[in-house]
Amino acid sequence: MTSPRAVRLSALVLVAAAGAVMLAACTPSPQPSPTVSISTPAATTPAPSPTPTLVPEGSAEDNLPLFTSVVDAVWAGPDQVSGRAYIDALTAAGFDKAAMQVTPDQSTVNNPAESIQFAVRWGEECLIGQVGPATREAVTVVEPGLSDGTCLIGHTRAIDW
Repeated sequence: MTSPRAVRLSALVLVAAAGAVMLAACTPSPQPSPTVSISTPAATTPAPSPTPTLVPEGSAEDNLPLFTSVVDAVWAGPDQVSGRAYIDALTAAGFDKAAMQVTPDQSTVNNPAESIQFAVRWGEECLIGQVGPATREAVTVVEPGLSDGTCLIGHTRAIDW
């Protein structure tokens, strides 16, 4: 025979089960969330900047982008403190070698120069570059030319190659 306690326990379990069934029946089923479509603008790739070119009829300022591009390319390479590398690269880009000057790669006591300068005379102005350990980066500017037709003051080396 079943004890009164077991009957009460069974009744409680049945009531709890019935309550759970009723609760489940009364609970509304979850509605699907509305789909939200967020449109984002398409990622735009910046247009590549045009490759600088020599502007033969332009000013020194017009040709500074090409000058700077060439100097930066040499500075990023293995010959970054070789004056000849800059002269050769500028010549290859179309600048007139006869209008160029470059300072020595060695100091007066035969140590590597702390910086070297090179220049291209362009009309009454000069495109001037300076590189080396002292500058830690390539620097390019346009400056007025000197009255003697040159760009750099002081000792420069012959460009005889």
